[in-house]
Amino acid sequence: MKESRQVEIYTDGACSGNPGPGGWAAVIIDADGREREISGGEAHTTNQRMELLAAVKALQSLEQPCRIRLFSDSAYLINAFRQGWLDRWERNGWKTVAGKPVENQDLWRELRFLAKGHQVEWLKVKGHGDNPYNNRCDLLARRAIAALKGE
Repeated sequence: MKESRQVEIYTDGACSGNPGPGGWAAVIIDADGREREISGGEAHTTNQRMELLAAVKALQSLEQPCRIRLFSDSAYLINAFRQGWLDRWERNGWKTVAGKPVENQDLWRELRFLAKGHQVEWLKVKGHGDNPYNNRCDLLARRAIAALKGE
């Protein structure tokens, strides 16, 4: 059996106003050091949706099962996996502890489905810090917003 390839993924999302025009971005780094950037945006969205969409798009871009180290500055994204929020939400019929519907269910469900095809380690990085890949994702996401705004 062929061993899964190792991939590192950095993701970020941004919004100009919340809600407002938003951008998402990911940098995908193969084990051999090859880097690939992906990004995009939506005219009317939220920062949380862009954080999730960045991870969704990155996982969708992979053509085979991989061992992934996924880095994000979004505690919302990372904690949902690391602290078992998704499992609880699913058990509770996609309701929060307060009994309200989980926001962004469409993206959470897609992300959960995509992650099952890989071995993913979810890692939190400090936003707007000294991580060059996180900073690059932030720049790409902001460029996507500027493009939407015609800037």
